[in-house]
Amino acid sequence: MSGKVLIFGGAGGIGAALARVLTAKGQAVHLAGRDEAKLANLAGEIGAGYSVGDVEEAGSFARIVAEAGSPLAGLVYAVGTINLKPLARLTAADFERDFRINAAGAALAAQAALPALKASDGTPGIVLFSSVAASQGFVAHASVSMAKGAIEGLTLALAAELAPKVRVNAIAPSLTRTPLAAGLTANESMAQAIAQMHPLPRLGEAEDAAHLAAFLLSKEAGWMTGQIIGVDGGRSSLRTKG
Repeated sequence: MSGKVLIFGGAGGIGAALARVLTAKGQAVHLAGRDEAKLANLAGEIGAGYSVGDVEEAGSFARIVAEAGSPLAGLVYAVGTINLKPLARLTAADFERDFRINAAGAALAAQAALPALKASDGTPGIVLFSSVAASQGFVAHASVSMAKGAIEGLTLALAAELAPKVRVNAIAPSLTRTPLAAGLTANESMAQAIAQMHPLPRLGEAEDAAHLAAFLLSKEAGWMTGQIIGVDGGRSSLRTKG
């Protein structure tokens, strides 16, 4: 498929792992994110282009897509928040920011990239990221679960609207060892306790989600669209204790 894969959140845990996986398969990528030093290091390592920008800045999506170039072989929005507070402590600003970064950002990225995706041959893919928390009720997850639930609705809406030219799928991980999740995984006792809640009793690694994302972008997944797929150690659907 012609063109690059544009990865928003390209310097983050899953975004960086995906960039390495795609590059190893011979796919050109363009990274986008806020941390210029991390982007530059990774881009130098894998021979990628990169753009520095914040998804909360007006106009950043159009500029980044223009810098990535057309056509695009795929779009990945691996940007998110983990804002865990009980309902009584959440503010309107919390809800608005979580929605803006997770859901509205994904929609605006897709909107900006659509002409470049349609210019590609084949059937390019968009991959978004939800969470196991969108389908399971967890304490102190009200804001992030709302935002990730919106991602799942967006995935279905865009998959319908953009068919048959562009495919749209989402990945819903459980807790994964990434810099974003360091507040939950840095304490090894806490991390192991959470790991034991999974039928496959470990936490996710960035590569778990990255390999699925690479598949969803590939021609081998050419008949898949509108799917939300868990990479969650079975937590969303299995109960093996109690």
